[in-house]
Parts: sequence; C-alpha cells; structure tokens
Amino acid sequence: MDETTLANRLAWDTAYEAQLPAYNEMLAEGATGATLFASERVLLTDILTTRPTVVHPQSGNGQDDIALIQAGARQVIGIDYSGTAVRIAQRRANELGAACHYVIATVPGVPLSDGCADLVYTGKGALIWMPDIDAWATEMVRLVRPGGHLFLHEGHPATELWTWDLDKPRVRPDRSYFGRSFVCDDNSFPANGAVMWQWTLGQAVTAIVRAGFAIKCLEEYAEPFWRMGGIDAAAFQGRLPNSFALLASRPNAA
Repeated sequence: MDETTLANRLAWDTAYEAQLPAYNEMLAEGATGATLFASERVLLTDILTTRPTVVHPQSGNGQDDIALIQAGARQVIGIDYSGTAVRIAQRRANELGAACHYVIATVPGVPLSDGCADLVYTGKGALIWMPDIDAWATEMVRLVRPGGHLFLHEGHPATELWTWDLDKPRVRPDRSYFGRSFVCDDNSFPANGAVMWQWTLGQAVTAIVRAGFAIKCLEEYAEPFWRMGGIDAAAFQGRLPNSFALLASRPNAA
C-alpha cells in the first residue's frame, strides 16, 4: 500500500474500534435487513431472485451483506482492507447465521478469481477511497462473470459540497466539485485525517463504461445514504442530489 492508503486504513481501523460499544445495537439492526434501501431492492429484485453469488468490495461493517442474504443472495463475499471491519463483520454474520465470508484485501487487488461473482455490490462510501477510478472499474469488471452485474449505490459526488446548515442549503467555500481530493472533516466519518478522492458522476460513469460494462440504469436521489449523527440538514430535504444508483451488466462474450 502507498502511504495515503496505509493512513486511511489506520483511520478506518480506529473508527471501527470506536463502534464496538454499539455492537449489539448494530447486530439488531443487521437482523432487520433495514440497511438495504427500498430503491436498491427495486433495482436488484430480478437479480436476487436468481440466488446470486455476491462479491462486496469495501464491505465495511457488513450490514448490507446480511440484508442481501435475507433478500435472496446465496452467499456474499466481503472484501475490506480494515482488519477490524472484517473481524466484526464476520462475527456479526456468524451470530445471525448469514452466509457471508470476509477477506482482508485492498481494492484493486482482490484475491478472488476472474468472473467469480454473479453480482458485484458496492458503494455507500466506496468510490471516495479510490485514488484511481479506472483501476477500480477494471477490477469490478474482472470480478463479474459475463452476463453478471455491477450495482453501485453511492453518495452523489455533489453531496460533499453541501453544508449541514439547518436553515437553508449552502455550498462549502473550501471544496470544488472538480477537486482532486480533500481531508475528511473531524466531525465526519471516519475522520482521523483520512484522505478522500473526488470523482464526478461523469468520471465514474465513463470509467465503468470504459472498463466494459453496459449501463442499464442510472438514478439520482435527494436522500443521502447516510446522515452523520442523524442530522436533518437543509441540503437533504429534497432539492439537491445526495446519492445515486447505477446498475450495469457485463456483456456475454461474443
């Protein structure tokens, strides 16, 4: 790993250790499957009815993996570079009897065979940790079998520009939609000096197409995928984009 990635992994290990006191609360939440949004279920319904093998790069706390199993997935293989995240996610899945298995690895660099996934599910804060969007997209298409799918539910690139003011939406003066990177705020997550990478929606879509995927659906939403501390900022109240979902397929070989 390069120096920035190593520092980011340490930031995540620290953040996940801080979540340990809430383990039982997150276990109860995981059992409900509530972390998989209704919009995700709609877009994934047909795929999940086939009982796919799912690979989840940057799987984090693993809550979505349990929800995917409950929604029909045969098994989920989670990948994360945080050993703390992997250990806690595996423990939670085992306690709930979910067919989830976790591997400590970077993305790209996933130690799984080509075409091993019927569905690659990722997002909810994944792309901002990728310093090379094209390398990420190439890894995604490598993991998906021909005829399989990539599903991305992610924070909208514009959402990092909005302030958390409660009275009305404002644009942060210290960030640009076209900026290269920024340091995670101390009042955000995972904090601890982590460096996030900024990708526009155009850059993300172009990288996915360039890698060999065919886009089937691209939707944008006003609701963020996560609210720090449950805050109800004015920017989250329906006028601005805060998240998006993309479903793409890997064409069958000619």
